[in-house]
Amino acid sequence: MTRLSEYFLPTLRDDPADAEAVSHRLMVRAGLIRQIGSGLWTWLPAGLRSLRKVEQIVRQEMEAIGAQEMLMPVLNPAELWQQSGRYETMGGELFRLRDRRESPLVIAMTHEEVVTHHVSREVRSYRELPLLVFQLQTKGRDEPRPRAGVLRTREFTMKDAYSFDRDEAGLERSYELNIHAYDRICDRVGLRWYRVAGDVGMMGGIGAHEYMAPCAAGENDVALAPGYAANVEIASAEPQPVELPVAKDAPEEVSTPGLRTVEQVSGELGIAPGALIKALPVIIEGEDEEAGMVLVLVRGDHRLNEVKLRNALGAGFRLATEIEIDAELGPPGYIGPVGARMRVLKDDAVVGRGLVCGANRPDAHLTGVEPGRDFEFEPVDVRTVEPGDIAPGGHPIEIEPAIEVGNIFKLGTRYSVPMGANYLDPDGKERPIVMASYGIGPARMVAAAIEQGADERGIVWPPAIAPWQVQLVALGKPGEETAEAAARVHDELTAAGIEALLDDRPAGAGEKLTDAELIGTPLRVVFGRRGLAEGKVESQIRSSGEERRLALDGAAEEIGELLSSL
Repeated sequence: MTRLSEYFLPTLRDDPADAEAVSHRLMVRAGLIRQIGSGLWTWLPAGLRSLRKVEQIVRQEMEAIGAQEMLMPVLNPAELWQQSGRYETMGGELFRLRDRRESPLVIAMTHEEVVTHHVSREVRSYRELPLLVFQLQTKGRDEPRPRAGVLRTREFTMKDAYSFDRDEAGLERSYELNIHAYDRICDRVGLRWYRVAGDVGMMGGIGAHEYMAPCAAGENDVALAPGYAANVEIASAEPQPVELPVAKDAPEEVSTPGLRTVEQVSGELGIAPGALIKALPVIIEGEDEEAGMVLVLVRGDHRLNEVKLRNALGAGFRLATEIEIDAELGPPGYIGPVGARMRVLKDDAVVGRGLVCGANRPDAHLTGVEPGRDFEFEPVDVRTVEPGDIAPGGHPIEIEPAIEVGNIFKLGTRYSVPMGANYLDPDGKERPIVMASYGIGPARMVAAAIEQGADERGIVWPPAIAPWQVQLVALGKPGEETAEAAARVHDELTAAGIEALLDDRPAGAGEKLTDAELIGTPLRVVFGRRGLAEGKVESQIRSSGEERRLALDGAAEEIGELLSSL
């Protein structure tokens, strides 16, 4: 019997002072989690019940597509990460340490290196492929800014899976299998979700998709239109048109003293901000021949998309300092591409004649500028799409914040080649194994479900992942008729396989009912003296607020029927 009087469920009346998101606030108040340090959270018993339910759904759906569960260590030899090249490229988010023998180690945030290492030593023939394995395991990431409760932490549980195939056709089949599993997982958990095109990022490879749960606390923005969905990091769209000034045969210099911003210049000249060229000097990081300053151009009313630019450059970069800009181009606020002696990348939205840009001299701009005629450039797509832009299908784009709860990557041979994971084909020829990886965050799913369903009173759980299906609230003192009736129904529910929490605490009715709404079980059943005198108990569905009087005799059966309809 699960009695609240004996259960470790420390609820709070007030929000935590540092709460940034609904899930953060409610998970702490409802006694699901507690913090021990920055980005480090303990899952208390009720929270762990929900987390384990998500993990079990994940496990069932992975096994349904033939994935085999394994478990790899979180502590990895640095040598494996050096072999893949990620020891150097992962940056500060990778926990690095040394053991007592000074051997370098890492705390893994994902396991491509380890699983590829094993496969490279065990798989020899095409007959052993395809192979699909997964694990549910703790990861570590040295987050620069842990925030929002369990949404961005330094330690977390992740389900990571890896497929190994003979060729790209096999990769596509494995990828589709995992898409089917992930779709089912999101549906069963009870999330509203999108599958969107995403950036491969630090994983590398040839393609990626992300599973996004829309909610206000989301750190990612999703570009949506009928038939189109993409993370704003990589989304492309036709820009909204902008009215341009009259074209000129050649650029003409105009005096713009003290006018350094797009808004100031467009206001003074009486033109739309989109008629200006925003010039952004960046420094490519590295020591190869491509290193140095590059001038990136976007429309004056647009924003640079750093992920797109990184992909276009094929390298990391940083914004140039004012000293560097002044030395190479001219005073910051007055720079432009005309006469610039460097590589110029022009966003595709910067088009037309009669544009305005900086003159690379103090207090001066150029009007009547035309790309191609007045400066050479490399065409790129490096802007962030905006609401109202037109998606490839011809519909306007909307931007919605969302939580990333899963991601899948077509890795190709990104890891198999450097780590020697090869197989012999039917002709005896050695070929690299083609890989993909698939990650999903159970904790993020719990938080996303709370974000999407919560109301002003507390959590509203999707039935599949609620800590309990029903909460029985006995009004009055322990030992009274109400407590005995609630305990009897609790035993009947438990015998029927229904998870029930019995609030038998010596607390007032207000406190018990408030806590029940905060905890948010799908169904609440109240046992009061007046109702029992009539042979009735009061039920309420948490999601809809619908109330119904149930007969005390046979209440367990009626509760089961109510739950099955949710």
